[in-house]
Amino acid sequence: MGSTHEAMKRLELARRKHPGRNRAGMTLVEVIVGVGVLAITTLSLYAGFAFGFAEIRLMQENARATQILMERMELVRLLNWDQVVNLPGYVPKNFTAPFYADNPANPPTNVLIYTGTVLITNAPVAETYSNDLRMIQIEVSWLSGKVIRRRQMTTFVSQYGMQRYIY
Repeated sequence: MGSTHEAMKRLELARRKHPGRNRAGMTLVEVIVGVGVLAITTLSLYAGFAFGFAEIRLMQENARATQILMERMELVRLLNWDQVVNLPGYVPKNFTAPFYADNPANPPTNVLIYTGTVLITNAPVAETYSNDLRMIQIEVSWLSGKVIRRRQMTTFVSQYGMQRYIY
């Protein structure tokens, strides 16, 4: 019995030296603060991901718009002076293009559609060769979320340009 009595005394001494040791749980305030910090961190992480994905989507839309503009500019580059100036309607004034270019003839429903315009005008120059120069502006617009976005490219076509060297 002596050893049990000594063990109890040592336990009592340990309790007196470290009085808070037997209360190792957390208080309600600490739990609420911890849950609050966790909630703010989770919401911030979610908002960061949502912003990042929205930015990636916008970059993809811009890249596709640039691709469409470049395709149209390449078509214009292949035309000769008569096709650009003397054949009205040869270059379509309006066009549409889907976001996904893999099946442009039959795009899936609810897909982003780009609408474009082609404007051929006299070049804004006052030099003597101004009648031999045309300005071509191609603009693409699309609805991104609730915002209408636009991109534009401009080039000049000359009557005595590159196409004359081919013949």
